[in-house]
Amino acid sequence: MPAALRLPPLYGKQHDAIHDPARIVVIEAATKVGKTAGCMCWLLGQAWNDPKGGHAYWWVAPVYQQSRIAFDRMKAWMREADPLKTIWKSHDTEQWIELANGNRISFKSGENSDNLYGEDVYAAVLDEATRMREESWHAVRSTLTATKGAVRIIGNVRGRKNWVHALAQRADGQTVAYHKLTAYDAVEGKVLALAEVEAAKRDLPEHVFRELYLAEPADDGGNPFGMQAIEGCIVPLSTDPVAVWGVDLAKSQDWTVVVGLDRDCRVAMIDRWRSDWGQTLSRLKVIIGDTPALIDSTGVGDPIVEELQRSLPCVTAFKFTAQSKQQLMEGLAARVQSKGIGFPDGWLKDEMQAFEFEYSRTGVRYSAPTGLHDDGVCALALAVRHLGTVGTNTLEVRIF
Repeated sequence: MPAALRLPPLYGKQHDAIHDPARIVVIEAATKVGKTAGCMCWLLGQAWNDPKGGHAYWWVAPVYQQSRIAFDRMKAWMREADPLKTIWKSHDTEQWIELANGNRISFKSGENSDNLYGEDVYAAVLDEATRMREESWHAVRSTLTATKGAVRIIGNVRGRKNWVHALAQRADGQTVAYHKLTAYDAVEGKVLALAEVEAAKRDLPEHVFRELYLAEPADDGGNPFGMQAIEGCIVPLSTDPVAVWGVDLAKSQDWTVVVGLDRDCRVAMIDRWRSDWGQTLSRLKVIIGDTPALIDSTGVGDPIVEELQRSLPCVTAFKFTAQSKQQLMEGLAARVQSKGIGFPDGWLKDEMQAFEFEYSRTGVRYSAPTGLHDDGVCALALAVRHLGTVGTNTLEVRIF
């Protein structure tokens, strides 16, 4: 490589994991421990040191936006070393970097596995693999068959029920090797500050911290409530009066959802619909009446809440931010895990089971998986929050 090419140094455990001599290496890692940068160095080294040239090397992420992050970072490394592009070239639209020896590193999406078949690949990295379909791994594995190419499979831990964890469990240390990198490994390697990790330990629920920072898989795979805990809260609709309402207003193709809780934190009424804002406004006025309600006022919901407050003084606005949603969902999770809430079987339970958390640069992000909805979960969480605020929460729900 050019003498001026400065790549991030690898700390001991990071180097040992990525440069394991096994052909297939699975690395389950905590967040921000250097797995991405380390594997970028590895892939660039594989392509640079291949003397024959004209070979394909792949970086595959769940979607193009994620592969673009790695593409831009590697391009910045190359530009710093050789701003005139005398030893490399790139294509921004097709997302590839070609080296002077003719070897090309392509940055691809695993969203459609059919697009990954056909080429002979000499080394590959599957980034954020726990968020990638297993079919994409099958496709990439097929491209490495003729070349006997090596692959590094990296990602944050997301429970035990995924193909990455299953592959890790089959590791034999020869063909398939397994490594785990924790936040404390990164602290030892001076990549993370100990104070930051300890602050996260204080701030986050234990199950979130253990997955995100200790790389310890939970049985429920990223669900903040727990599958068994959700099942334990299923009860018929309460026949008692509604004490508070939680309302999540529709955004785009979402639903407007209304959840009413009785004073014992059991769902007494639940409804959802799609309609224009005029119809939604009229319907909410009838449903809410003079009962306290906490309503999502984020974005387009703000004028709706203001209009409701003109005639319904019992309405309170709630703005969603990353921090406020985290606090809201942690409150709901505490209720569910202690069986301090009751809700009916059906679509709301399905939303609860599909709900997940993931790490982002601003903290923990709670949401439904792509293509699914979390409107019911948000409305339920708003109702739980308001029940404590208005002081009607005096009894715990009893599950029979």
